[in-house]
Amino acid sequence: MKKFTLLQKLRNKIRIKGSVTLSLAKNVKITNSDISIKGKNNSLTIEDGVTIRYTQIELLGDNCSLYIGKNTIVGHGCYLSAKEGKKLVIEDECMLSRNVKIMTSDGHFIYIDTTVINEGKDIAIGKHVWLADNVTVLKGVDIGEGSVIGINATVTKNIPAFSIAVGNPAVVVKKGITNWRH
Repeated sequence: MKKFTLLQKLRNKIRIKGSVTLSLAKNVKITNSDISIKGKNNSLTIEDGVTIRYTQIELLGDNCSLYIGKNTIVGHGCYLSAKEGKKLVIEDECMLSRNVKIMTSDGHFIYIDTTVINEGKDIAIGKHVWLADNVTVLKGVDIGEGSVIGINATVTKNIPAFSIAVGNPAVVVKKGITNWRH
């Protein structure tokens, strides 16, 4: 594992303020992306064979982490955000189509008196998951292995493994799928 190469730094906008553990595999391709990491004890891990294009990645706050597993493809216009000390995990062989948004936080706190009522939550996306164009995955969601999320879906609740979910909010329309491929 290594840190950003000179070529990656030239081809992308990378801003790091604070402490971060970077773990980038040798065969990672990142182009025309915006990576912003601010805070203490953050972690960005990108495994072997990952391709990321025209994507915004942010880790904002302390103790945030983003993990992208082997051979995952992150398409144009995606937004991956880990905030409030939360974890965003995308396992091996996933495919994120264009304009996918995955966020561990609502972005702004909402209060009743002095109590925050919308705290961030971890997100876990299992192996070999396909998120189609314009999918949004909100905080606290687990998407099971082998699942497919349809175009324009907003995922607000957990999706079981080997399922197809569509709609806003996303609902499971088929269970027991055996595979998908690109």
